[in-house]
Amino acid sequence: MKPRLYLALIIIPLGMIMAAIPQNTTHPYKLTPDELLEHVNSGMQYFSPDEIADMIINKDPSLLLIDVRGEDEYEVFHLPGAINIPMSALLEDQWKDYLNQDIRLNVFYSNSTVNANQAWMLTMQLGYENNYVLQGGLNYWVETIMNPAPPEATSPNEEIAKYNFRKGAGMALGGGTAVDMSASGQPAPELPKIAPRPKKKRVQGGC
Repeated sequence: MKPRLYLALIIIPLGMIMAAIPQNTTHPYKLTPDELLEHVNSGMQYFSPDEIADMIINKDPSLLLIDVRGEDEYEVFHLPGAINIPMSALLEDQWKDYLNQDIRLNVFYSNSTVNANQAWMLTMQLGYENNYVLQGGLNYWVETIMNPAPPEATSPNEEIAKYNFRKGAGMALGGGTAVDMSASGQPAPELPKIAPRPKKKRVQGGC
C-alpha cells in the first residue's frame, strides 16, 4: 500500500474523531501532515508480537497494554495485563494520566491496526508521548504467537529459533503444545532475548 494512501486511511477517521470532539476539549494539532507521514513511514510506532510476548513473559514493568476495542470484545478475550480504554472513551479525563505520561510504554491494540493506529495518531496530535501500536493487532498476534506455522526442517537456524520462541511463548500465554524444531534432531538454538528498538523517549523500568 502506498504511504500516502496508508496515511489517508489513518488521518481521515482521525479527522472525523477530532471534529466530533467539543471545542473546549481539543488541543491544537502538534504535527503537520508531512510530519505525520514521516512518522507513519518510519514504522517506529509499532511493537512486534515477538517483542510484546517477550515483555509479557518477563513481566516487564514498563509495559502497559491498552485494548481500544469495546468492552464486550475485551471481556471475551484480551492480552494478559491489558486495560480497556475503548476508542469512544479515549479522551475522557479519567484516562489522561494513563496516556499523557513518560513512565510506561503504552501499546495500543485492536483486532487489526486501524483503531489502534487512530488512538496512536490522536495521542500524538495531543502531544502525548510513549504511546505505540501492536503490529498487526490481535489477528496477527494469534497468527504469529498463538498459532505459529512450523518452518521447514531445512529452514535456517534463525527461523527455527524464532518458531521455537513463538511456540514457547504461545504455551506460556495459554496456547498449545510446544514442538521443538531442528534440522539435526537436536534442540534448536535459543532465540536471543529480544532487545527493544531504539525509540524516542522510550524509558526503562517504571511502575
